[in-house]
Amino acid sequence: MSKIHVTTTVNGDETEFLCDPRETLLDCLRNQLDLTGAKEGCGTGDCGACSVTMDGTLVCSCLVLGVEAQGKTIETIEGMAAGGELHPLQRQFIEHAALQCGICTPGILVAAKNLLETNPDPTETEIRYWLAGNLCRCTGYDKIVRAVQAAAAEMRETA
Repeated sequence: MSKIHVTTTVNGDETEFLCDPRETLLDCLRNQLDLTGAKEGCGTGDCGACSVTMDGTLVCSCLVLGVEAQGKTIETIEGMAAGGELHPLQRQFIEHAALQCGICTPGILVAAKNLLETNPDPTETEIRYWLAGNLCRCTGYDKIVRAVQAAAAEMRETA
């Protein structure tokens, strides 16, 4: 089977790769572009460990074909820190001990960033609803929710 040439923007950089027409975006990110932050937890879109944004929409990259990235803008966890400085969400996750093993954390951070870009002042219920597609087996969710609330407050203060 012949490979397909894909041109896309990943974390602000125009990027090209070749992929099998049946290859997932997750596999392309990890194996073609060496962006290993998104993890495969389930392969069925149920855990959120592979969450990225595509043209501003949160997607499970295990359910998107790599060829669908053609002409799109993809953001991964690797693009979250700007200029070597941690994003407020990343800092607050550390300060609130909202991460442990690291499998779910990249997907949760990408999802939380997507939430705060659309709703800079979410309620606890809205945060829990938005993150419902991201499963964490280690921390529970209270620390994660508190970290998102703290990051939202910090981002509103500096806006």
